[in-house]
Amino acid sequence: MTKTKIEWTESSWNPITGCTKISDGCLNCYAEKMAFRLKAMGTKGYENGFEVTLQPHQLDKPLKLKKPQMIFVNSMSDIFHENVPDDYILKIFEIMNKAHWHTFQVLTKRPQRLESLRNKINWTKNIWLGTTIESNKYIDRVDYIKKTDASIKFISFEPLLSSVKEVDLKGIDWVIVGGESGSGARFIKKEWVYEIKNKCEDLNIAFFFKQWGGTNKKKSGRLLDGKVYNELPKIDKV
Repeated sequence: MTKTKIEWTESSWNPITGCTKISDGCLNCYAEKMAFRLKAMGTKGYENGFEVTLQPHQLDKPLKLKKPQMIFVNSMSDIFHENVPDDYILKIFEIMNKAHWHTFQVLTKRPQRLESLRNKINWTKNIWLGTTIESNKYIDRVDYIKKTDASIKFISFEPLLSSVKEVDLKGIDWVIVGGESGSGARFIKKEWVYEIKNKCEDLNIAFFFKQWGGTNKKKSGRLLDGKVYNELPKIDKV
């Protein structure tokens, strides 16, 4: 379990590391760069660099952390990657079910795999499900998460690479928007951000603007209309 600087969560938990590129948003993958850096440093668990690797020694970490946390699941991988066995995915969900005092944020670019696991996953209320949509080419990903019993469903439009005005946000509880950052960062247009923000306002969806990005994301900041948007979804306490 690691404290993280990601603005919309508190900690990251990586019972899987490594991934492969499947869409446009993967081009400048931060996790890939970090994995090779950690391998060069000799960090345990990164001997394989960015190859998909199960990390069973990480599985029980949330159970040992007694203070409630917002936890991003597999920030260094994708839980639904095709090289991750079904039984291992279900073990991760069992841990999340048991660690009911934490809130787990599961984010995937491979939501289609949820179809085959639909009757096997126990969506306790502390598990949020999200998918990444970086451009209009991938808006169908949202359809897969809408079919699940996750109590909170969200979309990460990061890195936002095009207008996504055709996406249907009905049934979505939370939206994150952000521009790409770092070397080779691709451009984000303000009108793309406003399209999403306006839809969220119309549908009463929590809106979180993460960053403008660019080669110097700190300088670009995260103000939109002079305001910081840190909205989180409303959680049913019952």
